[in-house]
Parts: sequence; C-alpha cells; structure tokens
Amino acid sequence: MSTDKKPLFVLPDGTNLMFTFILVSSLFLLWGVCNGLIDTMDKHFQTELHLSKSQSAWVQFAHYLGYFLMSIPAGWLATKLGYKGGIVTGLLIVACGGFWFIPATHINEMVHSGGVSPATAFTAYLAGVCAIAAGLTFLETIANPYTTVLGPKQYAATRINLAQSCNGIGWITGPIIAGFFFYSKNAAGESTGSQTLYIPYMCIGIIVVVLAAVFFFSNVPDVKSEDEYHLEDKAQGPVTEDREIPRRLVYLLLLLNSSVLIFACGMILWVILQTVGMEEATLNTTMWAGGVVAIGAAAILLIRPAREIKHHSVWSHPHFTGAIVTQFFYVAAQAGIFSFFINYMTEEVPAIPSSWASGALHQWFQAGKDGAMHISEQGASQGLLTFAFCCFLVGRISGAAILKKYSAHKVLGAYALTNVLVCLTVFLKLGWISVAAVFLSYFFMSIMFPTIFALGIHGLGARAKKASSFIVMAIMGGAILPKLMGLVADKSNMSRGFIVPMVCFAIVAVYGFNWPKFSKSETMGRVPVSAGH
Repeated sequence: MSTDKKPLFVLPDGTNLMFTFILVSSLFLLWGVCNGLIDTMDKHFQTELHLSKSQSAWVQFAHYLGYFLMSIPAGWLATKLGYKGGIVTGLLIVACGGFWFIPATHINEMVHSGGVSPATAFTAYLAGVCAIAAGLTFLETIANPYTTVLGPKQYAATRINLAQSCNGIGWITGPIIAGFFFYSKNAAGESTGSQTLYIPYMCIGIIVVVLAAVFFFSNVPDVKSEDEYHLEDKAQGPVTEDREIPRRLVYLLLLLNSSVLIFACGMILWVILQTVGMEEATLNTTMWAGGVVAIGAAAILLIRPAREIKHHSVWSHPHFTGAIVTQFFYVAAQAGIFSFFINYMTEEVPAIPSSWASGALHQWFQAGKDGAMHISEQGASQGLLTFAFCCFLVGRISGAAILKKYSAHKVLGAYALTNVLVCLTVFLKLGWISVAAVFLSYFFMSIMFPTIFALGIHGLGARAKKASSFIVMAIMGGAILPKLMGLVADKSNMSRGFIVPMVCFAIVAVYGFNWPKFSKSETMGRVPVSAGH
C-alpha cells in the first residue's frame, strides 16, 4: 500500500482547494436530480400518452442527444472561457430548459381539447429534456476533469467518485420528487401528473440561476493537470522507439470510435426520416446499408491517419480512445437499467402478500390482472427506485474508499465483471433472486462512469478539457441502446431485455483489466503494483 498520505484537496504548492471542490460538487447534485427525473418519465408517458416501451425510450434519446450535440462545443468553450466561464454558461442553458417546461405543459393540456396531437405534446417535452441535457453537457465536460486536478494526482479517481456521490444523492432525490409530481392523483383517483410535471423543472430553473450567480462571484482557479505524455511539446516529431504505441491497436480503437459516431449519427438520421414518413421497412434497409458502407469507408480512410498519428495527439493514446468506446457502452447499460426499472418492478416482481398493501404504504401496491398484489407505479418510483439509488450512493461512497487503496482499473474491471453475472441472473428470471440482482446492479454500476472518465484523461495535461468533451459525447450510448433494450422487452419481456446491458458491462470489464496496456502506466498515480496500491 502506498505510504503517501497527502490530503485529497491540497496541491503541491500547498494550496487547499476543498471549498472549490465542495462548490463544484453541487453541480453533480444538480444533474443527479435532473437525471433522476428523466429516469422516471418513461413510465409516465407510457401511461399518459399510450406509448410502448421502445417509444417512451425517446425520452432517453432526447436527453442524450443534447449531450451528443453539445459535447464538442462545450469542450471548445471550456478551453476558451476556462472552468468558471464554461460552468456559468452551462447553468444558464439548464435554466432555459427548465423554464421551457411551463409552455410545454400548456401545450400538453391542449391535447384534451383536441388543439394538438399527443405526438406534438410529447415532442414539446422532449425539446425541454434536450435543452437541459445541452446545459448539463457543459457542466459534465468541465466538472468531471476539474475534480481530478483539485489535489494529488494519485487520488484523482477518489475525488471524482466523491463528487459523483453528490450525484448519487441527486438521483435518490429525483425519483422522490418525480413520484410526487409525475404520478400524483386527485381525490377522485385521477392522475394529475400532466398538470404538475412542470413544477420541479421550474424550481430547477430558479435554483440554477442563483447557482450561476454564486459561481460568477466565486474563486474558481484554472488548475491544469500534469502533462505526463508531453502532449504540449509541439516540436516533437514522430513517436520514438521507446514510446512506440502499437499501430494496430490505435487503428482498431479509432475504427471503434468512428463506428460509435456513425451509429449515433445514424440514429439521429433515422429519427428525421421516420418523422417525414418513410416506410419502416425501407428505412431499416436504408440505415443498415448506409451504416455498413460508412463503417467500411472509415476502415479504409483511417489506415493512413493511424500510421502517421503523432505522439502529441490525444488520439495516439489507447487509454483515451478506449475510454470513449467504454463510456458509450457503460452509459448505454446504465440508461437502459435506469429507464426500465419501473417497468421491471411493476411487471416482473412476483406476487406479494396482500397484508403488505395496508397502512401508509397502500398506494405502493395494486391488484394485477391475475388478482394478486403487485408493485404500483408510484411504489416503484417513490419506494423501490429510491432504494435502488441508495444502493448506487452506497456504492459510490464505499467505492471512493476502495479506490484509495486499490488500483482504479482493477476495481472497474471487477465491478463490471460482477455486473455481467448480475444481469445474467436477471435474464434467467429466478424470482426474488433476480429482483435482488437488479438492486445489486445499481451498487456495482456506481463507480463506473467517474472511474472510466478519470482513467481516460489520465496524464493528458491541458488536453484533458478537449479529451473530456469526446468522452462526454460517448454518453450518446444512453440514447441508443435503451431503445434496443425496450425492443427486446416489447418482443419478449423485461427480464430478457437485460441481455443488452450484460453485453455492455462485458466491454467495460475488458477495458478495465487492459487499461495498463493501453496507458503504458501501472496505476493512476504511477505507484508500482508491487507496492500493493
């Protein structure tokens, strides 16, 4: 174990940045609440607008589309404006998205009078979801790498996981708020969720404006990470023999990144063509053919760049390019499980004793078509989902402690491999064992996003801002794979849908266990493995 006991938030020159860390951590709480609200929307729209599971997944698509579209601009502005300017910009965009839900709710009310169609109302809500995500992109692009430089580099993964613990608190709070406003009922037992859905978003808009003012007048230093790979040495020529990176590996990872980008752009195009009325059979054939051609073209065009790429380019470092692909599949798995949690609990949980449906918790249960008692939507949202996010938070907090003792890549690989087995347990429909496995998946997902992020930008110096924007772009995986999971669930059942995140976690495990080979570094802080770090 390392004997270095440097404080978490003290720079080599003695500057203590604990207050700055606490202030930035409030941003993690903010987007945790926003994400918690999003994850409870799917079931609401399925009920209110009579959508299928795959159709309701457009909520996730709109959310992660905002990340995809704004990640590169966010990285560019972060470089130009610094950490403070980028954060304030992001907060103001979030505020605009929050306030948009007021007119969106008014548009939805017009559905009952026949003034607009349900599709128009759904689109109005999706616009607000996308706008908020665009603002959150700025915050995630900046706040995630910023936490890694607010102290000793060997504790970078620990700091980002501590900050992400605030994110976990927000995710616990979000479903509670959503259960009250999205699934509320009046005295007659009628749903009032459509009328009150805007309230939490309006409050978020107000809070975010105040938070933007706090950041504007606070000291947010522009700290840079150490440039371990000498990326800023513009005079450096081709990679020297002792620092040679396997060109086949570089080529493979560039091709995988290109495939992810093609896949994401293809989904956006698919939405546009479907909206203008192209037949589904023609559309699917066109998209598959176009995707194959595009990936084939990329495979040919990338041969020369992969050979000529210079060491000072972030793309020459497999641990960074691998992180983009890995983050894409991790967020895909996370978004799928989060989005369909309520569906799983209301459809797959075995019948429960009727004696449970009494007292203050009677609204958490309802009689099913089989006459037995099952979990209600409100119970799944306010009770079980909140407990699931508590598991997520416990995983974040305990994970931060574990990451101080053990190598980040090993912990990531072990957690991902465990979640492969957990998802397999859900897939096999083993009754209450599978139900327990769903909650375990939240615990073992907890450290993955921040740890992949920290491993991906390790040692990139000033280029970390640019690199982080590409890793944030990979969040687009959350827009795409949930639709596949929803499609599997529509064709079979919700348990079988867990085959999708199972494959995603396997990819995360491969990256975690192979990170030392990709980065040419033994650990995050370059502490020898033999020392037991």
